Amino acid sequence: MTTSPHPSSPHASTPHASSPLSTPPEEIPGHGLLAGKKVVVTAAAGTGIGFASARRALLEGADVLVSDFHERRLGETVEKLVLEFPDQTVAQTVCDVSKTDQVNELIDVAAHDLGRIDVLINNAGLGGETPIVEMTDDQWDRVLDITLTSTFRATRAALRYFAAAPHNGVIVNNASVLGWRAQHGQSHYAAAKAGVMALTRCSAVEAAEYGVRINAVAPSIARHPFLAKVTSEELLDDLASREAYGRAAEVWEIAATIAMLASDYTTYLTGEIVSISSQRA
Repeated sequence: MTTSPHPSSPHASTPHASSPLSTPPEEIPGHGLLAGKKVVVTAAAGTGIGFASARRALLEGADVLVSDFHERRLGETVEKLVLEFPDQTVAQTVCDVSKTDQVNELIDVAAHDLGRIDVLINNAGLGGETPIVEMTDDQWDRVLDITLTSTFRATRAALRYFAAAPHNGVIVNNASVLGWRAQHGQSHYAAAKAGVMALTRCSAVEAAEYGVRINAVAPSIARHPFLAKVTSEELLDDLASREAYGRAAEVWEIAATIAMLASDYTTYLTGEIVSISSQRA
């Protein structure tokens, strides 16, 4: 999502605009990190991290099932992915992650359509800027439900699946640096993402007996059109300028880290939160 401003430090500096680090690199090609894997991605429609994660999984050789509550956008997303990856499976199912029965059905459908599930990427989340004194119970509850409780629902359903059909599985959650850092107007979102971090750590301990690894990424700022709808351009510019690279992350850079955590390159890593930020803590 976004990250909080930090005071300047005599030991920290932002690269000049002409620095190579300030220019987003070209997306790296796939290296077969997820070859043969079956991957499920929640909230994958649109242009954000969910879509980028589904695309990266395909780029790394996986078959993918994408879900979202928005049926039209989901269909458009699948069309794009099928066009780019015609030789791989791209399945879809509509899922409202605030509904337990739909989340349970998501896992059942994915296991059926893909043949099995190897990786679940919990990407669903909801943000927005609202000061506490103006925040309603409904606003608080909705952000916590979509961002935190949905991650619990999907994790629970996936662990039940892995317990019934034991094989090495992976869950990767999308958290945020706001689980650590403070930012005005983000109390509900920050609390939810801190909860995702705690859920990741605790569920990883329980998941070990099923042969499942659970980790999370904590992006600072990855700029995409959907984020611009819920956050002002002025704030996004300010937050990006405070990163050590002087820019926001590209969504593919977040997705590439998610793919690494989902791959067999991190088989001894579980219960960890990987910060994806160039900003000094």
